[in-house]
Amino acid sequence: MPIIENAGRRRALRTLTAGALAAGGGLLSVRAFAGGLATVNMQLGWVPGGNQVGEVVAKQLGYYEKEGIDFHIQPGGPNIDGVAIVASGRFQAGEISSSPSIMLAVSEGLPIKCIAVGLQQHPYTFFSLKKAPIRSPQDMIGKRIGIQSTGMVLLRALLAKHKIPENQVKIVPIGADMMPLVAGQVDAVTGWQTNTTALKPLGADRVDLRLWDTGVRLYALPYYATTSMLKEHPETVAGFLRATARGWMYANQNRDQAIDMLVKAYPNLNRADERLAIDSLMSYAFTQTTQTQGWGAMDASVWEEQIAMYGQLGQFRATLPKVDDVMTLDVLKATHSSRLKV
Repeated sequence: MPIIENAGRRRALRTLTAGALAAGGGLLSVRAFAGGLATVNMQLGWVPGGNQVGEVVAKQLGYYEKEGIDFHIQPGGPNIDGVAIVASGRFQAGEISSSPSIMLAVSEGLPIKCIAVGLQQHPYTFFSLKKAPIRSPQDMIGKRIGIQSTGMVLLRALLAKHKIPENQVKIVPIGADMMPLVAGQVDAVTGWQTNTTALKPLGADRVDLRLWDTGVRLYALPYYATTSMLKEHPETVAGFLRATARGWMYANQNRDQAIDMLVKAYPNLNRADERLAIDSLMSYAFTQTTQTQGWGAMDASVWEEQIAMYGQLGQFRATLPKVDDVMTLDVLKATHSSRLKV
């Protein structure tokens, strides 16, 4: 899964988005709220899989319906700009892989805000092997780091934070698989620590260096909605988050049953692989923070760090967004008690 979704099409869609929004809340109010239930389509940035276990559980157990919501997951993929689709008013909510995609979209003028995060820390990790381990940023000096193009800014951020000149690291562009490391072509590759299936080839000799542990703090699986949706239909957004939280909490406490529901919804998934992956996934979704603040909690200071980091690295093509422009704590506050218990 890419760390940042492709924003190239987004700039081309800004005019279309603005036009759709100028047409009024009609798109949301008529299509989404006709009839007895409010329809909430959640647009993904990828093909649905294990990361949707909470939503799948919530739908199959009727949690959304109890909130008066007719919920649907809309698949994404490499040729789908989910953020632009939601911003245009076509769908009511979205989920993206990584928090920088939210602030980059806001910087480009798209009227969206993050309302919660699925994972408390980003599982993006540098993987190496014991024969040439990379356990700290300093260990990267003189090493060959295999990385996808979408992850380059994160490597640059890591090196800058630890005052390591970029020319002291050999950067090797690679795809998404682990084989360049297994074949000895690079000393490290990158990926999500929760993607246990992809990591199998590395075996017991795997050494992990998480991006979060190097001081580059990002969120994963952020949920977002348009500013008009938040203003005009706050109760529906709150109901969506309450039901989603219940689904995730149930999945955490009943993992076997949750995977059964997931595979029922998406028969192409391998049950054994998903059952292994959910343990890693839940370790990111439920932490000490969620014990007191509930599932989905986020910290404005983490967003501030991200904005400052991306600004220093020249990643914003347009304006430097403010924290209040990219995220809101209002929905989390409105649903606090219900996100602490099933």
